[in-house]
Amino acid sequence: MEHTKTPYEEIGGADAVRALVEAFYPRVQAHPLLKPIFPENIEPVMEKQTLFLTQFLGGPALYTDRYGHPMLRARHLPFPITPARAEAWLACMHEALDEVGITGPVREALWARLVMAAHHMVNTDQ
Repeated sequence: MEHTKTPYEEIGGADAVRALVEAFYPRVQAHPLLKPIFPENIEPVMEKQTLFLTQFLGGPALYTDRYGHPMLRARHLPFPITPARAEAWLACMHEALDEVGITGPVREALWARLVMAAHHMVNTDQ
């Protein structure tokens, strides 16, 4: 039986996920809408995002192993996430995907899932 690659494998595994996270968070920290809801020390956030994206893309369940079920919406409820912030987050991720060279069908599938997730996080209009 032939093994179908996961998106995690298709983009290049752990190194690609780390590169994506490292391309993404400087953009988040520089974005006027996003900077206020992220801590000054972004390293722990980057580590959690690396674990989460690894799992989200079909790699090892590193996030769940360390923190339990992701419960994305519940974990983000303490932060005011507006539609504009969701779009800003997506814009930063779009640029990061470009920077690390994730293209083609795997990017399209990943992008669709990220858009859904970002919009699901919205918890306030203002």
